[in-house]
Amino acid sequence: MGGEEFRDFRRIADAVAADIARGRLRPGDRLPPQRLFARRRRIAPSTASRVYGELVRRGLVVGEVGRGTYVRAVPEPTGRALTEPPALPAEVNLELNYPSAPGQSEVLSASLGPLLRPDVFAEATQTAAAAGTPRARAAASALLAYGSWCPGPERLLFTGTARQAIAGALAALVPPGGRVGVEALTYPVVREIAARLRLTLVPLATDAHGLRPEAVAAAHRGAPLSALYVQPTLHNPTCVTMPEARRRELGETARDLGLPVVEDRIWSFLYPEAPEPLAAYAPERTYVVDGLSKRIAPGLSVGLLVTPGPDDEQAAAALRSGGWTAGRFALEAATRWLTDGTADRLAAAKRADAADRHARVTACLSGHDVHTDPHAYYAWWRLPAPWRGETFTAAAAAHGIAVTPGAAFAAGATTAPDTVRIGLASPPYDVLEAALRRLAAIAGAGPARCFT
Repeated sequence: MGGEEFRDFRRIADAVAADIARGRLRPGDRLPPQRLFARRRRIAPSTASRVYGELVRRGLVVGEVGRGTYVRAVPEPTGRALTEPPALPAEVNLELNYPSAPGQSEVLSASLGPLLRPDVFAEATQTAAAAGTPRARAAASALLAYGSWCPGPERLLFTGTARQAIAGALAALVPPGGRVGVEALTYPVVREIAARLRLTLVPLATDAHGLRPEAVAAAHRGAPLSALYVQPTLHNPTCVTMPEARRRELGETARDLGLPVVEDRIWSFLYPEAPEPLAAYAPERTYVVDGLSKRIAPGLSVGLLVTPGPDDEQAAAALRSGGWTAGRFALEAATRWLTDGTADRLAAAKRADAADRHARVTACLSGHDVHTDPHAYYAWWRLPAPWRGETFTAAAAAHGIAVTPGAAFAAGATTAPDTVRIGLASPPYDVLEAALRRLAAIAGAGPARCFT
């Protein structure tokens, strides 16, 4: 880049920054498309692109996929934007979402004492196959059994995390370049997995009952799908739980199309009254993913993959080649927690905790368009106008609160809604309440006055 060109785009960026500082461009205002900006300024499109990039680098604007570039909320020179905001610690992370029951560490460590005996420890530090051990298979089969659905131990495979189970299932089912149908709003990690495996995610329409079977069929007719990834229970981020009739219809669609389904049940332990797994309606088509990071603890976890048939060598090979099999020590620890009742006790405590946190969301965000569920550890907030997800996220961050913008969940070319997801699991109750009230105050203040 020549020195003169560098100075030119910097001067133009300085001029736009000055307009923002003087209030001529206000938080939430949309900048013109780059080509129109270039014509108005009589500059090359490449220079306009550098101007916008510089404004993003300075934190003055934010680009939203499919919508354009918007002025971010910026600090006011003097005064306070919010009236007596609730006290908060320096940072509150409402992006991370790892629940912890009271006394969890003590309960977990108590079960591991026998595992540390030298003779037992020596065996527990050996390598483990994707199929784990007979005891682990039996324990996991009992854990996952739900209603009429009971996966046989011979169908169990083990990974380090549930994320790795998703990756292994997709690697086994979908060739590079293949198409995977997903809900239009989906788990962000699936987007990362698809990018690494060179898979194409196909966003599919949903409604108040979850994924629409006719959308699956239409997408498959347009260009064949290799697999479907779906979250029927406590969908992340929307909290929707698919009713029994929709699960049955979706299962029939998968069978009719010959379409493999990866069913993510990582949060299902929080909702024991939910309908049976999708696997109960299409057992020969469904790969079930679950794990222990939410039930037990994120740092010593095991992922679970249930295959449609016994001894699925294709899935096991995908796990081996990806380096995704579970560590033996974690597998032995998990087996003890599953068989001695520790996992069940922790799950019950976390169900009660999720209900308590849901009540706090309902109280602190009363009057706002927030969708949640008494069983869920997250809330999906449709923001009031003129807020957009990215600008609200930036405003919350300026107040020390991390939330996740809706754009993080948008698959493919899906237009991100004006929403944020709030993770509820991690902060203490008082900190959570203070953060929620602060977020409500930010929302009410509007983009122009959201910074202290």
